[in-house]
Amino acid sequence: MKFSVAALALGLTAVMATPTKKIIHKGASAFPFAFTSTFSVYATPEEVVNPEGVYTGGLKGSKSWFNLGINSHEDIICYNISVSGFQGEYQSLALTATHIHQGAKGKSGPPRVVFPDPEGEGDVRTSIGCIKGPFVTGVKPNGGPDAGEGFTLSRIEQNPTDYYVDIHSSLAVPGAVRGQFKKGKGDC
Repeated sequence: MKFSVAALALGLTAVMATPTKKIIHKGASAFPFAFTSTFSVYATPEEVVNPEGVYTGGLKGSKSWFNLGINSHEDIICYNISVSGFQGEYQSLALTATHIHQGAKGKSGPPRVVFPDPEGEGDVRTSIGCIKGPFVTGVKPNGGPDAGEGFTLSRIEQNPTDYYVDIHSSLAVPGAVRGQFKKGKGDC
């Protein structure tokens, strides 16, 4: 029995140490891939508006950073989102309560991309990962198609100031925090 366990452990170590073949996809950059743009968006309660465009004040004491990397050639967005001071439960009509919306400063608009809600113990919660289009939000304005249907990330790159990020709370349903994208594509 000891020999079998030792042989199994040795074999497992050999398998784990075996180098893997590098895979390069045609038409795509080498692993992982290059971003065509990056954005860092700071979201605060003061920027939150309701559907009528009235500033609500959001959720006092909360703030969030959305660090985003976009590869518009492959329609992939990577995200590192942190929120602090969040209270209540996540609440939204969309699949999650953490989004990119289309809407100019001071205007409300439909969600185009939804992210997993930040998680964690204590005051700071985070959500980190990458998602690839096609995008589904769970919101169907006026009973029509999903708000993410047909949306591509290149639209953010073409006119970033037409988009904002937000996180919704049961204590501030129009939004706990909101941050508008700025002009430019960041450092790539």
